[in-house]
Amino acid sequence: MIDCKNLKKTYKNGDNETTVLKGVSFNIEAGEFVAIIGPSGSGKSTLMHILGALDKATSGDYFLDGKNMSTLSEDELAEIRKNKIGFVFQSFNLLPRATALRNVMLPLVYAGMPRSERAARARVALKNAGLDEKYYDRRSNQLSGGQMQRVAIARALVNDPSIILADEPTGNLDTKTGEIVLSTFQELNEKKHHTIILITHEHDVAEHADRIIFVRDGEIVEDKKNPRKILAGHINYND
Repeated sequence: MIDCKNLKKTYKNGDNETTVLKGVSFNIEAGEFVAIIGPSGSGKSTLMHILGALDKATSGDYFLDGKNMSTLSEDELAEIRKNKIGFVFQSFNLLPRATALRNVMLPLVYAGMPRSERAARARVALKNAGLDEKYYDRRSNQLSGGQMQRVAIARALVNDPSIILADEPTGNLDTKTGEIVLSTFQELNEKKHHTIILITHEHDVAEHADRIIFVRDGEIVEDKKNPRKILAGHINYND
């Protein structure tokens, strides 16, 4: 699904150049749950923007479903973002006076989908995101942080994207609520087979993924399967 080859990203400010990514290469297969982890300034956010078609690398190639994203126009990238990638952010980005259902329906409004179909699709997405039906008609400013993040996940799901890209999705949540949200991503991956890419600086958050890519100073320093998840799968299999 994703094939990154020698991605480099350099920012220019007058005569000064800052290289944030220094030749990053990796693959992500369809249906994987991958965490990209690194400290502040490591380059993980820049990498996230490239993977999400929000920015382009200075050099190197990024292939998504066989298409070289480095060669696409801004309009073509916008179409990719609309149809293939669902975004979940730390700050939720919900309309505070709109209901949970309305917030999830908004991407479908922009797509010109009939209202009856929008509502049905939004309800399915909210159910898959694990929000109790009694909260669908509540305004987002009446919801808890965890409930708002579930609405944000549902909004990311509503267009049925092949990839869910989550940028520090538990950053504004307490530990217990964060665990609930992360279990939602795990369920979406295991039962709905969504490809999940989780960007984080926290090791305990990254441990929910099946594979962890460590980024430091613009380079991948380690890319490994999560041994805890492998062990858990082995135990469940033998049980």
